[in-house]
Amino acid sequence: MEQLNKYRLICTLSFGDIYGQIIVWLIVIFISLASALALWSAERQIYALATVGLILVLSLPFLLFAFVTTLLNHIEISPIEMEETTRTPAGTSPRKKPIEATS
Repeated sequence: MEQLNKYRLICTLSFGDIYGQIIVWLIVIFISLASALALWSAERQIYALATVGLILVLSLPFLLFAFVTTLLNHIEISPIEMEETTRTPAGTSPRKKPIEATS
């Protein structure tokens, strides 16, 4: 467990990194809805719903794969220097004796 404390985990993912993926996903949704509207008639309603379902079900794994790989590509693990491990989170050296109130 002590070995894990010597590394810093940083996530540098921002909205701009996944913005293109969201745009592509919206395009896929609109294309599937357009194809459903084109197939919609009194006799082919089930084909329209099946088309939308099929497009969404087949494209969802690719979308999730793109999101997960983008996230994993933006996780950085860097070693912490020895001086940084002796400092407190506030950036000051740890005190040997706790502060006591005087009356």
